[in-house]
Order: sequence, then structure tokens, then C-alpha cells
Amino acid sequence: MKISCTNTMVPGGTLTEKAQNLRRCGFDGISVFEEITDWTPKKEEELLTLEARTGVRVCEFCFSGADYGQLMSPDPAVAARSKAIYRRAIEVCNQLGAVSEMEYQYAPRTPVPLLDPYLKMEREEQKRFQAIYAELAGELEGSALLLLEPINRYESPYLNCIEDNAEIVEEVGLPGTGLLFDTFHMSIEQADLCAAFERFAPLIRHVHLGDNNRLLPGKGCLPWKKMFATMGKAGYNGYVNLECAILGDRVLDQLEEEAAFLKSFV
Repeated sequence: MKISCTNTMVPGGTLTEKAQNLRRCGFDGISVFEEITDWTPKKEEELLTLEARTGVRVCEFCFSGADYGQLMSPDPAVAARSKAIYRRAIEVCNQLGAVSEMEYQYAPRTPVPLLDPYLKMEREEQKRFQAIYAELAGELEGSALLLLEPINRYESPYLNCIEDNAEIVEEVGLPGTGLLFDTFHMSIEQADLCAAFERFAPLIRHVHLGDNNRLLPGKGCLPWKKMFATMGKAGYNGYVNLECAILGDRVLDQLEEEAAFLKSFV
């Protein structure tokens, strides 16, 4: 296993500065999330040469934007713009050999769902979503991955639990597909975090780390020693990437402490 951190959590005016800071803190990789409307050829060149210049690998790349996470929108124009965002991210990942992800939906739900967990979409809607996933995954090249990420019920109406996502991955069955396991989302949706990982380990190809309160691992109550032991026993050897919040000052000091915390388990 190698440890990584999301660029939005790291101080620095450029991706290069962020990667250099992560290197000094003890991280192996960086996960990059960028607003698509702010993306430029200059930024892309910086991204594509980042590992050669800093020694920090770009293990994950995604674009954000107003239409991100709206692949299943009833408005065809919105759905088309959303697909274009994912497609552009895949083009970048093909050059990097990096992970990108997709979800049924990614936006706060209104009203907040309180008593309707684990909704399953109708079969026809599932077939439509699978067709979109297969279409986008068909554009992957080399070692790039497009993974389904189970998202908690407060941000997506469907595909909240890992079982439903695994069903789609297995039915699509294309190279470069699989699951992204996010410990924060799964702490909400799975009865047993470690059992869920162990059961679906053959499909899990990337991991996001956040404690149950979405703070740094160790700042909440998830069983990190057991979690890492489960990943190790399952033979997981990919990246574990911080995607969470950091409270207070001394951000770089906290990241350095967190890198040491994670490496004590790895």
C-alpha cells in the first residue's frame, strides 16, 4: 500500500508546490480534483509532468463542475454536459494511468432522507446507468481506471451500499472497472466496514480515507488498526488516499503526523 492525499487539503499555490509539500510530509501520491472551467493547457502540462519533477505520483484525477454527478439527470442537456466532464477526466487519466470515479449522483439531497435507506433503482434505470458506465469505461486506455464509488444516502438516492455497486461492476465486466471504497461513506452505509471490504476486496481498486466524522483518520472512532489489517490480509496493494477535512492550523504538521500514523499500519 502507498499513501496519498487530495490536493484540496494541501497548502500551496500550485500543484507542484502541493506535491512538494506532500513529499516532505512523507506521502507517495496525490489525488487531484480540479474545476473544469478553470482547467488550462498549462495546468495539464504541470499535471502530466508532476511525478517526474517531484517524485509524487498522481494516483487519481477528477474534474468537478456544476454538472458533475448528474449523469442520470432527466434533462438531456445536463446529462450530456455531465458525461462530457467524466469523458474529459478519462482523457487525462489515460495519460497518467490514474484512477477516476463515477457515481449515480453526487449532490446534497433535498429533502434530507431520514427513513428511506438502501433504495434500489428500477431495473430499466439500472440498465441505463450500466450502459453509461460501460460506454465511458470503453474509453479507458492502458492502466487507467474508472471506478464506481458508493455514496451515502444523503448525497445519492441509489447505489449507497457496496453490494449494489458490485452488482453493476460485475454485470459490466470490462477491464479498468471496479470499486472505490470510501471509509467515510461506508461507515454510514455498511454494518461492518471491515467485513464489507473483505467480501468485495477482489473488486476494490482504490481507497478513500476519512474517519466517521470525515476528519483525518484517528480523529474519529473508526477501527483503523483492524481496517488496515483487513486490507493487508485481502492483499490490497493500491493507494489509500486522504479525502477528508483538517481542522485548525499547522496543516502541514498535521499531514506529517497523519502520514506517520498511516505508515504505522501499512
